[in-house]
Amino acid sequence: MAFNGKYQLESHENFEAFMKAIGLPEDEIQKGKDVKSISEIHQDGNDFKVTVTAGTKVILYSFTVGEECELETFTGEKDKTVVHMDGNKLTVFVKGIESVTELDGDTISNTLSFDGIVYKRISKRIS
Repeated sequence: MAFNGKYQLESHENFEAFMKAIGLPEDEIQKGKDVKSISEIHQDGNDFKVTVTAGTKVILYSFTVGEECELETFTGEKDKTVVHMDGNKLTVFVKGIESVTELDGDTISNTLSFDGIVYKRISKRIS
């Protein structure tokens, strides 16, 4: 199942606690807690290009499954890592954060874990 499409954040759980744990400043947390981000994903085999727009902030990710790449965290830190794919699930570790993204029909769930704190995001396909 291809991840291609545009997805809008529908709901998220434990945003503030997770963002505090990873060191995001309080003013950034308050600005971001109600933003309905849009993720646009282009998948060509194992090659991915992802654009995440959250308010005025735009983050671009480009990676090939199984190959080393550089990804950015919510705090703007960058780190080299490898994204793994198992069926309709992408898994990556960046700066101590485990991210598992799973596609189920027109819904993408993204579960992030850091130091025992879990943040879950649910996005629905809009095109």
